[in-house]
Amino acid sequence: MTSLPHFIRPLGAYQLQSLIFPESSLAICLDTYRGYLLQIDLYTEGATILNRHSYPQFCGATAIAHSITSGGETFWLAKDKSIYYFNRQDFELNLFVQLAHPIYGLAVSEGAVYVSSTEVNKILVIGRTTTGLLRAMPSPGTGDTSLTFKDEYLWAVDRAEETVYQLEPKTGAVQMRALTPFASPTGLAFAGEQLYVVYTSDENYIRDNPNDLNPYSVQVRDRTFIHWFQWQQVDAKPGYTLSNGYLVEMTYLEELASEYPQGLEDLTWRIALPENSDRQKVISIESLGMPMQIQEVAGSKIAVFEIGNLQPGEAGMFGWKAVLELRGIKYNLTPEQVENIEPLNSELQSLYLIDDDGLSMDSSFVRNSAREAVGTETNILRKMLKIRNYVYDRLEYRMQPYISSPEEALARGTASCGEYVGLLLAIARLNGIACRTVGRYKCPPDADQQNLPLYQGYNHVWIEFYIPGMGWLPMESNPDDTGTPPYPTRFFMGLPWYHVEIGKGVTFESIRPQPFSVGELALNHVRFKILREL
Repeated sequence: MTSLPHFIRPLGAYQLQSLIFPESSLAICLDTYRGYLLQIDLYTEGATILNRHSYPQFCGATAIAHSITSGGETFWLAKDKSIYYFNRQDFELNLFVQLAHPIYGLAVSEGAVYVSSTEVNKILVIGRTTTGLLRAMPSPGTGDTSLTFKDEYLWAVDRAEETVYQLEPKTGAVQMRALTPFASPTGLAFAGEQLYVVYTSDENYIRDNPNDLNPYSVQVRDRTFIHWFQWQQVDAKPGYTLSNGYLVEMTYLEELASEYPQGLEDLTWRIALPENSDRQKVISIESLGMPMQIQEVAGSKIAVFEIGNLQPGEAGMFGWKAVLELRGIKYNLTPEQVENIEPLNSELQSLYLIDDDGLSMDSSFVRNSAREAVGTETNILRKMLKIRNYVYDRLEYRMQPYISSPEEALARGTASCGEYVGLLLAIARLNGIACRTVGRYKCPPDADQQNLPLYQGYNHVWIEFYIPGMGWLPMESNPDDTGTPPYPTRFFMGLPWYHVEIGKGVTFESIRPQPFSVGELALNHVRFKILREL
């Protein structure tokens, strides 16, 4: 494990982009807002402006790179459609080449300069001696792509996909992909053997202005930092890559608060519990407020609270607390690996190809959509991606007061996460793909706010789909629906660290007898604490 700091928040930085390490404990980062080249001490977080007299020329640049040859040390800069080189003595920009498209990412090898262009979604390789185009490779993702070199591999991080890629530099073939623990990555580089990623985004905060009659207002400020990135490839079937993880405490508590106080006899309350998976490990679970029994239903663990006779207006609290190891995961399955899969067995057909939750699978509208979504595609992985994209083309995310049917959601054109799930399930099942609902909460993704109470305002659901011979694979419901294709695939066969898997294919919460709904009898309280980084 590295002795370098995990988290670096450079003092005085605004919008960090791109990163190099001329020394293992010193980083140089481009602050694109001011045009500063900042030399950052990883231990003190102090920053020195290297280009004190020439920074206006660097303002708006998108990337820097660094190379050392027998001729000495050279720095490189990408700005607009041009690549420049310069040295530390005078920081004078010398034009290397001008391209036809704006440049975002930049990396330099012994014989070539690699640049990424979001406009054409390609990585272009330019000869260092000829300045001519040697080849063009597809970018691995859909967004702005930053680049670096290490150990004969080209490394990339995609801002929209929130994914780090290891690429074969001659073909662009992806050797590894892993999700970043934070959103909006804007650069990456190695300090020795340790990979660091830069992040830049905006954050909301409460501003206190004592001169205003209403002194508190929501304002926006820059949020930029450097964080170490770790990953582990697992050669299972299918193979996957784990990335940065956190030890998280989750508390789920129900407070009896009947809307219309009435008595109930022999009341039993059932709440699903977190489960073990490839990316989630349950360290401990304990009951809160009253004892619980744990039962297993369809492979999922359920907490059962025998409340007994409930008196009108009676108060009470009960629930559970779990300590979990949560990591990001990205499965590495390709369509070529599932060309000849075995048929779905009869047990899974009976469980996961049926309409068991108001999915409108007998509606001609939904059935026509199921045929239109996949067309003539027969590969199960490509079919699932086509189904996702079909749903994204037709829905826009909106919070809804209740979950309507897939037919209604399609007709309306807007949907909550639960309605996205309903439509995805219906279309996939009609195409013979076993699917199930997974949820139920996301830890607030503030991994730098540790040992503080964090509250999630809403529950959340997503799906898993089954490939015979491979198993269950995750897919988010709506977060990858950016409104405009091509849609990111960051959460297609992947989940970030902050998802908590609770109840797969089973009801999250239920009561018996059922003259009332859960919401009519109780208020839930959900709290998280990020205890430490793993």
